[in-house]
Amino acid sequence: MKGLYIVTGANGHLGGTIIRMLRKESASIRGLILPSEKAKGDANIQYFKGDIRRIDSLRPLFEGIRGQDVTVLHTAGVIDISEDLSPRMYDVNVNGTKNMIALCKEYGVKRMLYVSSVHAIPEGDRLKVLREVKRFSPDWVVGGYAKTKAEATQAVLDAVGEGLDAVVVHPSGILGPYDSSGNYLVQMVEDYIAGRLPACVRGGYDFVDVRDVAYGCIMAAEKGKSGECYILSNRHYEVKELLRIARAVGGGRRLPVLPMWMAKGAAPLLGWISRCRQERPLYTKYSLYTLSSNDRFCHDKATMDLAYQPRDLYQTIRDTIAWIRNPKAAMAFA
Repeated sequence: MKGLYIVTGANGHLGGTIIRMLRKESASIRGLILPSEKAKGDANIQYFKGDIRRIDSLRPLFEGIRGQDVTVLHTAGVIDISEDLSPRMYDVNVNGTKNMIALCKEYGVKRMLYVSSVHAIPEGDRLKVLREVKRFSPDWVVGGYAKTKAEATQAVLDAVGEGLDAVVVHPSGILGPYDSSGNYLVQMVEDYIAGRLPACVRGGYDFVDVRDVAYGCIMAAEKGKSGECYILSNRHYEVKELLRIARAVGGGRRLPVLPMWMAKGAAPLLGWISRCRQERPLYTKYSLYTLSSNDRFCHDKATMDLAYQPRDLYQTIRDTIAWIRNPKAAMAFA
């Protein structure tokens, strides 16, 4: 791969997986990490520390790139399964994206790839298949995280109207190996095989492998049409299906399956148990809402334009458990 790739959120689950793939192609990479983080570079990758909320801290990431073929993959963001819209989440997800837009314009990058979320897409009729849309608004979606992704996505598309070459992708629920940043779904698998998950809930979502999303991001950056959005989803899986696969692969006990009404009533207790264990609660009001929401996402557009083909979840969970148990032995997963 020719040119230079700038990847924000380089230590995140998705950003780190994108960098793994680009490294295999011997691409030149600059990765943005938080001031508190560490990462080891090599001949093909340089890491820069900065805060996405502070535009001046991002300038070293762009220095010396004028005249080069530069692609920015903006994956950095705060994911929160609580219902609230915190100032930090808004500042990172919305203002941070606007900072990246401004720098991409200022330094004349070839293309910007923005990682949005399926949560930014209005749910609409519960029986309707959800496809890509052209307009986004925080007023059309539920939950703080969804609202920030909707507003940031619209900011990117507005910038396209002003001349920026940009493409948007909408991943569904990301799962898979290589996570060191606290992915909630990876935590659920880890908690289950460790015997820490107290119960299963009736409901499910569209779960997709992080490696497939990373591939989709790279292909969207290379082949996607400017101003277009691409859903990077898989298919609906019940939570009990996911845990059944985890039990088949890694062992574990059968859990009680709580009806959604009971899970919502038990959420405060389950949250209290998690806090007592100094863990993040997985079953919150918003996460339970998501598990009963419309997740009939269609990725036909990404398949047609980007050759996107998500893998079966069995392989994803198998590799996730292998990674959890022995990260070094699982380094070579494809």
